Amino acid sequence: MTENYVDGLSLEEKGSLTSGSDFWHSQSVPGIESILLTDGPHGVRKQPEGGDALGLGHSIPATCFPPAVGLGSSWNLDLVRQVGEALGDEAKAEQVSVLLGPGINIKRSPLCGRNFEYVSEDPFLSGRVAAALITGIQSRGVGTSLKHFAANNQEHDRMRVSADVDERTLREIYLAGFEYAVKTAAPTTVMCSYNKINGVYSSQNHWLLTEVLREQWGFDGLVVSDWGAVNDRVAALAAGLDLEMPPTGTDTQIVDAVRGGDLDESVLTTAAERLATLVARTAAARTEGHTYDVERHHELARTAAAESAVLLANDGELLPLTPGGQTVAVIGEFACSPRYQGAGSSQVVPTKLDNALDAILDLEGADRVTFAPGFTFDGTPDDDMVTEAVDAARRADVAVLFLGLPSATESEGFDRTDIELPADQIALLEAVHGANPNTVVVLANGGVVAIEPWKDHAAAILEGWLLGQAGGSAIADLLFGITNPSGRLTETIPLRLQDNPSYLHFPGSQQHVRYGEGLYVGYRYYDSALREVAYPFGFGLSYTTFDITDTSVEAGENSAEVTVTVRNSGDRSGSTVVQVYVHDASASIDRPAQELKGFAKVHLDPDESATVTITLDSRAFAYWSVTEKDWAIEAGDYEIRVGFSSRDIATTDTITLAGNVGVGTLDAMSTIGEWLAHPVGSAVLGAAMAAAAGDGAQAVSPEMMALAGSMPLGKLATFGLGITEEQVEQLVAAAAQPAS
Repeated sequence: MTENYVDGLSLEEKGSLTSGSDFWHSQSVPGIESILLTDGPHGVRKQPEGGDALGLGHSIPATCFPPAVGLGSSWNLDLVRQVGEALGDEAKAEQVSVLLGPGINIKRSPLCGRNFEYVSEDPFLSGRVAAALITGIQSRGVGTSLKHFAANNQEHDRMRVSADVDERTLREIYLAGFEYAVKTAAPTTVMCSYNKINGVYSSQNHWLLTEVLREQWGFDGLVVSDWGAVNDRVAALAAGLDLEMPPTGTDTQIVDAVRGGDLDESVLTTAAERLATLVARTAAARTEGHTYDVERHHELARTAAAESAVLLANDGELLPLTPGGQTVAVIGEFACSPRYQGAGSSQVVPTKLDNALDAILDLEGADRVTFAPGFTFDGTPDDDMVTEAVDAARRADVAVLFLGLPSATESEGFDRTDIELPADQIALLEAVHGANPNTVVVLANGGVVAIEPWKDHAAAILEGWLLGQAGGSAIADLLFGITNPSGRLTETIPLRLQDNPSYLHFPGSQQHVRYGEGLYVGYRYYDSALREVAYPFGFGLSYTTFDITDTSVEAGENSAEVTVTVRNSGDRSGSTVVQVYVHDASASIDRPAQELKGFAKVHLDPDESATVTITLDSRAFAYWSVTEKDWAIEAGDYEIRVGFSSRDIATTDTITLAGNVGVGTLDAMSTIGEWLAHPVGSAVLGAAMAAAAGDGAQAVSPEMMALAGSMPLGKLATFGLGITEEQVEQLVAAAAQPAS
């Protein structure tokens, strides 16, 4: 599989390597074998021979780990890497060469039907979680596919819609996570998305796939299409897409384009070389005899699930419960029929499946637990079921309600229409709480649900997301204090859907969606607008308490090192997440109030302290400069905010950075304010103003200066305000000279 060998292939053979042989396999030619690619963001979904065409039916059993909505909430990169290693081991056992994941599209709106497959509303966190998972999987010789590249933030009209978004927003929000994962973890493949970006399909977007991904980020792997994303084979190959999946029988279009002079053969040769390289890089995945420990992986899934759940409320420290210490009414069909993953192409057939009811019975004892289903999954009100649940709650010390979204409401292929829990479940909660105020709610949902309308009817709320096959036992561990909750929100929970910054722009119409909120996605909006939220980004409770006792920040030229001492001030062992946010205190451009730029998860015993060092590189302070076409740092003051969520800041330190932004040039259309802010222009204009005053011209009042601050200098001549066009030209020429 050398370059010379690929060069020696016939045109038809090279063309065949740019598409699959069937739904899941690449094609082969003499010397280059076919490889298997299959879904795998949170579990290997290998379809047996003879399965359905779309591959959504039966698949071989594999460990179903928490989907990204859960795993990301652990904020534990070492744990994520371990899950990746386990996924790699299982892929090797099934001779899967490439797992199609992770997915890290930004949660622009809580309505996106595929949010359960994505990590966060924040690109910094998303990129680091993705890099950890990729590193773990690829350590086993199995390839990955970072997806969906890019700006695939909705399911509605996903195969046609154009995401219309400015470049700065693209760079800072929607591409930054991909960039970090590509540069630090080197995924073997990147999967393009279905949608268009500013009118150009991702699959044939040369700027995206070649200029940004390869030339600027240094990606040296293979670009594969999302299944069915290619609309023009020749244009896609020319743009940098190497492998079309599944095959459409159009390889002859590539061959004809080369022979007709419409496509340079070197482009085809390069794509064939990339496929050959992928086959070589994943050779370890196709060796015989690999197995994995099913029970050990199940226990890892249980650990991951426990770290993924987020404790949102715990009034009166109702939780944790004491094993064998109270009577418990378990209410809700989700307790015995768990939702543990989302619907669509990522569905995994688990090796085993825990449910919370059985786990609670094991911990509490069958004689102290009653169960009532409470509601039906189709939402049909049932008075008898409610009566049974209320009676059970009234007789128990504690009522634990398992509520959530039915599986039919969350899936690849369509978006949600609201963020509310089903009305019959809320009515059940109100009735149960009326009978027993010691009511705990455990949620099962892949996307955010509104909590504000019903939170007063729950003394404790545990956000269980979708937790994979061991989520049931993990939930019981959390309820009874076997495990201390340590998950933190990776997305803001708003008071209502209308508060979300994308609300007026989602999902668009007429095959276009305008990203009108720009940079202000998630907490970047809520914190900048001082908008009240139900629960902020980064939030999560514990059964113990933590204090930040000391913080120091050492600044470099355009970087900083943050050292934090954190102490467990409570009486239980537990973990917390130290979060570092950066605020540009002297920005001259539009920037969010603060942005996450560092974090560390720390486990501490009671009264134990630990010192954590978090490095902020130059990108922590940079913005994408549209004029410079590069990352830029303004000179000035930056606040380093350290805390436990975006709204719980414990310490703030200010540093001064040198910046890397040039002074820029001035011309007649530069405003007077820009002239006065320029190190040379201010002196030149100031001297001219002083000379004019000396000649008896009317002094410029503060009011006039405020009015003129946004006026281009040349307009002073246009309006006859004491300056001629010749003088403007002289000032521009003088400002072009270096400062003395």
